[in-house]
Amino acid sequence: MSTPDPGGHRPGSGEDPRPTVTPTRYRDLAGIAVVTALLGNILVQLTYSTMPPLPVVAGVTTGVLGAAELAGGVVLRRRIERRGGALPVPALVAARAVLLAKASSVGGAVIAGLWIAVLLHTLPRASVVVAAFSDSIAAGVGLACALLLVGGALWLEYCCRAPDDPDDTDGGVRST
Repeated sequence: MSTPDPGGHRPGSGEDPRPTVTPTRYRDLAGIAVVTALLGNILVQLTYSTMPPLPVVAGVTTGVLGAAELAGGVVLRRRIERRGGALPVPALVAARAVLLAKASSVGGAVIAGLWIAVLLHTLPRASVVVAAFSDSIAAGVGLACALLLVGGALWLEYCCRAPDDPDDTDGGVRST
């Protein structure tokens, strides 16, 4: 009987022992957002009275990053598929793009959770308190931009998938 190596694989088992990068799971991002929203809500409840007013453009930066990742995904996908004589993508560039996408999706989920926490506190008070109304608008814009970042990151990650066959021109779709 052979003993497994430190990675848990048995020699000769036919499995590739090298670590692989798996696609980001939506439920992981949703879990991160929910936990962050719950913890953030506690923090907002304790500190809302001392917080300065939230500017509406507070969350726009994440939206800009999300749009940049959407555009980067389109460009990288075109190059990976070698459409229109595009230059090939070096493997390290694709790996860095996937790393950026994974980090951005988690970061976007955390930011979305924090904006949800603000909304959970301000929306019930928005009809009575003017500051809560304006903070609700800012939190809504921030949440939309954070979701754009998550979407852009997931798109970039998707676009970095390599076709199974280097001669494959149909994007990895095989007909049987």
